[in-house]
Amino acid sequence: MERGGGMSQDYDMGDETLWNPSNGASRLFLRQVALFEAELELPSGIGPMVNDESRIDRDAFAVFVDALLAWHRRTSHAVMLALSEGFAATVLVLAERGGVEVDWARLGVAPDGPSENVQISALTGMSAPPEGGTWESRLGERSRELGRFMPR
Repeated sequence: MERGGGMSQDYDMGDETLWNPSNGASRLFLRQVALFEAELELPSGIGPMVNDESRIDRDAFAVFVDALLAWHRRTSHAVMLALSEGFAATVLVLAERGGVEVDWARLGVAPDGPSENVQISALTGMSAPPEGGTWESRLGERSRELGRFMPR
């Protein structure tokens, strides 16, 4: 694709292109990046789009991925999970392609301390945090599914 006005944009880490989405998908993704940077109070490591290219800083991105997944794991609010799951799965694809390790064993255990953004069940009056294995497998499957549709 031509630079500076082409129909797609590159997300690069080092010399490798991790993703080459359409301009529309890229614009939506970058807006979600900004939203989650604000929510987590942490830089993502995903650089600005300049001449249809965004450079990803591996170290900062690894910290962001870990914080995002920990946040997602602590959240049991059904709407918040639905709104964030696609973004988290997309970030996981980029992490995998960039060789960023995810510590699923640590993330999969029941979270320490109280859950955040808990939605209380009207039926039982109790919150229902996602189960460790179920949470990991659901997000992992969503990530694998998305990865098939994310061109490099």
